[in-house]
Amino acid sequence: MSEATEALKELGAHVEAQRPEQVAGWHVTGDELTVEIRVSALPGFIAFLREDSQCAFTTLIDITAVDWPEREPRFDLVYHLLSMRRNQRIRVKCPVGEGELVPSITEIHYGANWYEREVFDMFGIVFTGHPDMRRILTDYGFRGHPLRKDFPTTGYTEVRYDETLKRVVYEPVSLVQEYRLFDFMSPWEGAKYILPGDEKAGEEKPGGGEG
Repeated sequence: MSEATEALKELGAHVEAQRPEQVAGWHVTGDELTVEIRVSALPGFIAFLREDSQCAFTTLIDITAVDWPEREPRFDLVYHLLSMRRNQRIRVKCPVGEGELVPSITEIHYGANWYEREVFDMFGIVFTGHPDMRRILTDYGFRGHPLRKDFPTTGYTEVRYDETLKRVVYEPVSLVQEYRLFDFMSPWEGAKYILPGDEKAGEEKPGGGEG
């Protein structure tokens, strides 16, 4: 066991001992510590990670989510934090159900402002107490949330400039071909696929026979 792994295991045990009512579990994999908590514990737990002297996770690196359409609760909300004082990283994960409200952590890490807006825009997860909960990457009238697994790759609308109206217009997606019905079979993967010229392979050569 590496020193980094040992240190992260000690940190995981410390976090669980200090916040037993908030921590649902933790594990270290590939020299990375992941702590699982309940969504209601988010603000208090993130504040603890920042203020506790053995943690000192003062830098918020990222907030993202993972969509599991067949699972309930549907999403995993994921926070990545860095302790520059101790040169350690931690991943905080909490399950979030469809339509469940998540408390914002912008009062603890102001940098969470844009991250939470991005998660809302891409996954449709709403953060309560956020100072400006609106889309940040897509347009104002955008329909749906692009990083959900059930979002169509074509989207729902397409944008073009209308010469008659002299403005940008939104229209339902209109495909000009059978989209995503391409033949990706490859002879290099054992597929029974005849390429042009392959039919000549079994033909007898002129003047063939024993010499």
